[in-house]
Amino acid sequence: MTAPFGARLVEATAKRGRLCVGIDPHPGLLDAWGLPRDVSGLERFALTCVEALAGEIAVLKPQSAFFEAYGSRGVAVLERVIAESRSAGALVLLDIKRGDIGSTMAAYASAYVGDGPLASDAITVSPYLGFGSLTPAIDEARRTGAGVFVLALTSNKEGASVQRAVDADGRSVAQTIVDEAAALNAGADPLGSVGLVIGATVGETGLDLSALNGPILAPGVGAQGAGAADIARVFGALPAVLPTTSRDILRHGPDADAVRAAALRARDELAV
Repeated sequence: MTAPFGARLVEATAKRGRLCVGIDPHPGLLDAWGLPRDVSGLERFALTCVEALAGEIAVLKPQSAFFEAYGSRGVAVLERVIAESRSAGALVLLDIKRGDIGSTMAAYASAYVGDGPLASDAITVSPYLGFGSLTPAIDEARRTGAGVFVLALTSNKEGASVQRAVDADGRSVAQTIVDEAAALNAGADPLGSVGLVIGATVGETGLDLSALNGPILAPGVGAQGAGAADIARVFGALPAVLPTTSRDILRHGPDADAVRAAALRARDELAV
């Protein structure tokens, strides 16, 4: 049986550092790399990222939407990215942000943390149909040893009106999500497998994260403006924070060695 994601993440970050790098085949990046905006360009871009990063970086985060945009052939490239990244020793956190109810959520879970070709080490999920709607994904992830990262406090300006809204008991919506995740992680050793997504650029979170006992994905490093000082300011001494960057690393392509060197520099700058 596969070890729980939390335990595997602790092991991976101890060996490879805590940086998470996104694989985002944005059309603008394909242009910058001199690649066509078609499946051949997508494949060249994505597999160069795998070549550059999967042997050195603890967590890779493919953004599913950029692959889905090319239809079934794009999804086939994503399958290769997942398989080859994992074979090289990286954990794959598939950024899909799915959130639904009942059998539909169960189907998403089967696809992305089940036993099929898109199954990843962890996924991002949205709790905004109610945290309980995530139960099929959490249950399937437990069965397979995968993790889930729940959107809690994101860096986009539109998110605050929902996420910082205060419930009848005086807690923010984001804090209720933190508390639900903490309850699921209680007693896990060395780390729970239910994580949160909290933007590195959100500033003061207003959240009590002390009982979380799970990882935090912190997007926004690099091109979006956050650096090591912001990670320290937002998250303090929390041990399981994954600073996440994409464009600031990928802009160094198409040379795989240059992409790798940029990632290792970023990893070293974020080391604690």
